[in-house]
Amino acid sequence: MNYRLIGFVLGEIALIMGTLLCVPLFMALGFHESDTILGFGVAIGICLFLGIIGIIIRPPKHKRDLRPSSGFATCGLFWIFLAIIGAIPFCVSGYIPNFMDALFETTSGFTTTGATILTDVEALPKSLLFWRALTQWLGGMGVLVFVIAILPRNDKMSTALAKAEIPGPQFGKLVSKLRFTTRILYAIYIAMTLILVMLLCICKMPVFDSFCHAFATASTGGFSVKNASIAAYNSVSIDVIITIFMVLFSVNFNIYYFIIIGHVLKAIKNEELICMLLIYICAVAAVTINLCTSKVYDNVADALRYGSFNVASVFSTTGYGTADFVQWPALSQVILLVVMCIGGSAGSTAGGLKVSRLIVLSKSSFISLKRTLSPRSVYSLKFDGKPMDDATISNIRSFLMMYVIILVVSTVLISIEKHNFPGNYSMLETNFSAVIACFNNVGPGIGAVGPTGNYASYSIFAKLVLTIDMLLGRLEILPILLLLHPKSWKKL
Repeated sequence: MNYRLIGFVLGEIALIMGTLLCVPLFMALGFHESDTILGFGVAIGICLFLGIIGIIIRPPKHKRDLRPSSGFATCGLFWIFLAIIGAIPFCVSGYIPNFMDALFETTSGFTTTGATILTDVEALPKSLLFWRALTQWLGGMGVLVFVIAILPRNDKMSTALAKAEIPGPQFGKLVSKLRFTTRILYAIYIAMTLILVMLLCICKMPVFDSFCHAFATASTGGFSVKNASIAAYNSVSIDVIITIFMVLFSVNFNIYYFIIIGHVLKAIKNEELICMLLIYICAVAAVTINLCTSKVYDNVADALRYGSFNVASVFSTTGYGTADFVQWPALSQVILLVVMCIGGSAGSTAGGLKVSRLIVLSKSSFISLKRTLSPRSVYSLKFDGKPMDDATISNIRSFLMMYVIILVVSTVLISIEKHNFPGNYSMLETNFSAVIACFNNVGPGIGAVGPTGNYASYSIFAKLVLTIDMLLGRLEILPILLLLHPKSWKKL
């Protein structure tokens, strides 16, 4: 095991984290929030110490290669480290005194899940609210991708780490060097975030709130600075803008790159993009009609406003709320659960299974049916006009199998104990939707963990299971599973 290499990269990440933690620390000093200064100071001190150790033990350049399988396990280890460090300010400041609760909250941030144990978000000081939003923004595009973008390292090692962190069934580079690819992606990410901040400010959302909500929207994370989430602003213009940007951030960022370099036709013909938009439009239409026929809202305009926003929220796995969809008709809730599992596009900040996997699985099943009817015929599965190799198709099928197994096992595990949920919610409904919401990095589910609820009622064991689910969902299963496998460490 190459301990020196792991320690060196961990030290680099720790130094970057320490630098980023200085931003909320300065905010705490500026706003005279004395109770959070120590928390940020402790976290920065630990990061600085680990960073110095990493620099001291760094291996020679010719020993900085990382195998792809080892990259997955190492990525899982680093993400656990990030969650632990990020939890320190919440715990030390006393705003979330229980470390498991603080770890749950921070993991939810970095994985862009948006699930919370807080019953009163507005009680947090601005420095913690900003740090909470910043964890989501960093986790959206990927912390290791951020490290690759700003620090020089060999392309082989960068690729091993990026493959583990960038979501989707296939990994590809926009340009020959991965470092330049990550810089392009982050430039697009930053530009879109700043545009959203500007638009929210124009709609008279306070500047601080605009930055926090832009961070949470860009990452499709969903943490809000208000207890009532976006509903607190009661603004049609804010709802429309955030709805549009939730959909935009669910699109593969490669599409935006192709548009920028002038390949517009190639971008708009993308099969995954077309399929994603069709799913969204059909889901919005079905929910809107269901809300109208059930007379949940008095007019079609309101049904469309709340239907389109909340479908975009769960489809993009953002998790904002402008309505308590737990009170909606059963059909609307089922549609929301389905699009929640599908998620956005590969190469976006959205969670879920990903639309590309859904397309490949559907085509694969159809081809299997045709082969049964015509055994001698030869069929080729194409995605976006290109034939897919059998290994990729097999990996997608394996992913689906692991996806289903984790959903079932996690639901069983958190159902072992009885939880005292507020209200008369079904425990099975709440537990199952909680697992779906955490594993798909959505946040709010159905029942007691709906848009107006939270995860505070769960036991420490259940929160640990859901925390692992969030990591499994964000890193798409393999990095965490390989981290737990002894052979992965022998090969490092």
